[in-house]
Amino acid sequence: MAMTAQRPSWESYFMDITKLVAKRSTCLRRAVGAVIVKDKRILSTGYNGAPSGLRHCLEVGCLREQMKVASGERHELCRGIHAEQNAIIQAAFHGVSIRGATLFCTNLPCSICAKMLINAGIVQIIYLDGYADPISKELLTEAGVSMIRFAADIQEVNR
Repeated sequence: MAMTAQRPSWESYFMDITKLVAKRSTCLRRAVGAVIVKDKRILSTGYNGAPSGLRHCLEVGCLREQMKVASGERHELCRGIHAEQNAIIQAAFHGVSIRGATLFCTNLPCSICAKMLINAGIVQIIYLDGYADPISKELLTEAGVSMIRFAADIQEVNR
């Protein structure tokens, strides 16, 4: 009898895809990936980088580093769009509703992204690492958005 490989949980599967999406990032400081999922189907993806048609930080350098802006502060001082924002924009651009969906993200969203995700109807966020923006967790908690820090041994309830 042949041995079959252990299948990853749905959470592991989607988080692996999220990490792959992050590899498209053009940010010099942090590569972030985001995948929006509902009913075990990918609805949208996003990574952090400059808007379409604009030069990326890889080409022109990092505005935030030049201005010595600390991580988690002054989000508007950046050429790039956050991964979560790009995932929301891609869903809207293609007419895909993300209401009731889960966001898989390499980092917990910042407070600006948190507000956008709340209004977009995201109900759960599964993330790898934290982010230097304590207001984000407060907003998401107040809105009732479930936040789960991903662990390799996370178990799927509904296979």
